[in-house]
Amino acid sequence: MNASSDTDDRPEFDLSFEPAHGQVVPIAEHVQRVTVNNPGPFTFHGTNSYIVGDRSVAVIDPGPDDDAHFQALMAALEGREVTHIAVSHTHRDHSPLARRLKAATGALIIGEGPHRAARPLHEGETNPFGESSDMDFVPDIALADGQRIEGDGWSLTAVLTPGHAANHVAFAFDGRGILFSADHVMAWATSIVAPPDGSMADYMASLEKLLARDERVFFPGHGGPVKDPPAFLRGLRTHRRMRERAVLERIRAGDRSIAEMVQAIYRDTDPRLHGAAALSVLAHLEELVDKGQVVTDGPARLGGIYVPG
Repeated sequence: MNASSDTDDRPEFDLSFEPAHGQVVPIAEHVQRVTVNNPGPFTFHGTNSYIVGDRSVAVIDPGPDDDAHFQALMAALEGREVTHIAVSHTHRDHSPLARRLKAATGALIIGEGPHRAARPLHEGETNPFGESSDMDFVPDIALADGQRIEGDGWSLTAVLTPGHAANHVAFAFDGRGILFSADHVMAWATSIVAPPDGSMADYMASLEKLLARDERVFFPGHGGPVKDPPAFLRGLRTHRRMRERAVLERIRAGDRSIAEMVQAIYRDTDPRLHGAAALSVLAHLEELVDKGQVVTDGPARLGGIYVPG
């Protein structure tokens, strides 16, 4: 992709989503959605839980340990056998209710593995998303890339997509042209990539991985569907590359700290979101340091000093 196509290829975000909190919403054959009433700056209108199958089903991303949502899911599942509870990653808006749902249904919990950071913590570093992580999650089945889970009339294939979280996994609904993309790809906004929980290099590699697939629609962890996945994925890739160039240009212009870069790059963004923006800049800087294009005084970190490589 050349630079002249960047503007045309930027993603077109879609904010037109009606969550219908607590209600069962059919969205495709053998797919229903129940959205948690947990709206926020990182969750949009709430976390989407998906029910896949007919009489025997899997639940994808049961969500936070929320009483009202648990009751809504149990009502939606009444009269049906739940064989699997699939968890895309271990942030607290996606995974904690899995344990309660397992106790109620006897279903197996499946996921990539327990929560972990994308890299070790540097000396003196704290994980800003530590309190948002479900450290108690342990799957009954730890999924490998391409591993298939089968039920009565349905099967899901694990597509490992680290980046937003190290243990992030999407689920392909085999034979249906559907991918449950969780927080890796969402129609309403770009995904947060916040070190050490996330990795920009991993995120970009996972985008390329999804670009090589042929699903016709993505159902994400928050918001409505991604209806043209190839175009949207190319747009996300362009957006990230443009952001990386902006970071590099700010360093070449004389900025030496992440705070300076955020003030310039995100000058039109709500200041309340500058903390998350700083983590995104850090993610890009980690990748630029790995490429040798930027040099820092020690490990890349929020308080580091950065110069051109």
